[in-house]
Amino acid sequence: MTVAHAVKDQIQQIGGGFMFSREAKEFGRTTGVDGFIGPYMRGRCGVLGEVDADVVTAAAGFFPADSVRAAWESVTMPAAEAARGYALAAQQFGVRKLAAFDAADRLAELMEAVAVNADPAGVPLFAGWRAVPLPADPRARVLQLTHVLRELRGGLHLVAVKSQRVSPRDAVLISGSPLASGPDQAALYGWPAPYTAPGEDIRARWARAEEITDELASQAFDVLDESEGKELVTLLADAHAGVFPPR
Repeated sequence: MTVAHAVKDQIQQIGGGFMFSREAKEFGRTTGVDGFIGPYMRGRCGVLGEVDADVVTAAAGFFPADSVRAAWESVTMPAAEAARGYALAAQQFGVRKLAAFDAADRLAELMEAVAVNADPAGVPLFAGWRAVPLPADPRARVLQLTHVLRELRGGLHLVAVKSQRVSPRDAVLISGSPLASGPDQAALYGWPAPYTAPGEDIRARWARAEEITDELASQAFDVLDESEGKELVTLLADAHAGVFPPR
């Protein structure tokens, strides 16, 4: 098992958790737009700059173009300001959720090494988020870097899915999210119903895309030696337990 594979769930879930947090909702209120999708799209993709919605569709990948355009254009806040607000929401989420996590400095150091080592070609949202200055607070830094690495894997997964001739819609229906089933996630993204379950052939190709994603992501993690890789796995598991404490 590669380090990239071992940490993918923690990165996905911590990064996804902040997007639905009280801090993200407060950011949404500052945009003046109700609901999730508009502030989310403008905040997450604001690192792309003031671009046409088709550029956002190309980068985000798993959303229908009409849904992206409606969401992107619903928020009038400048893209750079929205990106800063979204970054601040992630940082504040980290400070709150990781208050008792005392290894944030070391975890941030390891994740930053991976982010710096990653090739930005083909993953524009990762490149945009990697360029956002990191905060001084180590707990805030951990959350922002988690988001950065989440964008890395997400962008690489889009490349892998397309290489296996799986449609973005079917990929969403198969994978869902940590918080929603495939059909619920597809509805949130704006894909039209009915949500017919993808067949076994498509599921097999999606599974191969997951393997390819691991292979591509592993190249960034190669900067860590064996002991550092094990340390990253352990520390991310500890951080995940801090963000999502057992009940």
